[in-house]
Amino acid sequence: MEQESFAPAATDLQEGGDQFSNISFRPLDVSDVDDFMVWASDERVTHFCSFNPYTSKEDGINYIKNTVIPHPWLRAICLNNRPIGAISVTKNSGNDVCRGELGYVLAARYWGKGIATKAVKMVAKTIFSERPELERLEALVDVENVGSQRVLEKAGFTREGVLRKYFIRKGRSRDMVMFSLLSTDPVI
Repeated sequence: MEQESFAPAATDLQEGGDQFSNISFRPLDVSDVDDFMVWASDERVTHFCSFNPYTSKEDGINYIKNTVIPHPWLRAICLNNRPIGAISVTKNSGNDVCRGELGYVLAARYWGKGIATKAVKMVAKTIFSERPELERLEALVDVENVGSQRVLEKAGFTREGVLRKYFIRKGRSRDMVMFSLLSTDPVI
């Protein structure tokens, strides 16, 4: 994998104005595997994810084919149409159909720039109209993932509490923070 090929163009992060007006979503495709591998193979990024870092392009291609493409609502977070992360809303079924779970991941080089917050806000502003059965959008965040908690707070999500020993991640039970946004809540 050639790291230099993933460096953003000089125009990716514009100075002044709304530097993130060029953030968009689109389906992630097999042809995006090199960009996908930037974040999916980074131990800093995958530390709080349920999966371990991908070590082969073939595994990345299989994940995109078998999980990403069939997912009903999983999009690449793009800067100038180039994937720099992903965001998803997973809808529940049965009596829980009114709830969806938000998840997102962003390449480390873009952390701390407001991109994840902007992406979460963009989804929150549209998902309830795209999926009228949803009344609640939830996000579970590891208690140690302070950055992700801050993203949700800035996007208008309510911190509901800590769910102790709620989730097994990489062989260890984890305390998780529950955040929610209701369809009736304002998106900041």
